[in-house]
Amino acid sequence: MLKDTPAQAVIADKAYDAHARLIGPLLAKGKTVVIPSRATNKQQREYDRDLYKARHLIENFFARLKQYRGIATRYDKTACNFLGAIHLAASMVWLA
Repeated sequence: MLKDTPAQAVIADKAYDAHARLIGPLLAKGKTVVIPSRATNKQQREYDRDLYKARHLIENFFARLKQYRGIATRYDKTACNFLGAIHLAASMVWLA
């Protein structure tokens, strides 16, 4: 069983660059925000570029995982069976 652990960082693309609604509250809670500023912002925010590049790898993995139709549409009825299907599909993606 997976243990619930609070996230330490939030990684998102430039579309989530809303300081008052998203970034400000996250910073107030002590979270690390890895969201680059839009090019039109006057003041550019600093962010961890290496961690942001890792986001691309994660997105590519989910894109490959969605190629398995049962995972993308979630045909399994129980969470246990769904998790097993994810493990199987992830193994297939990893081996390919």
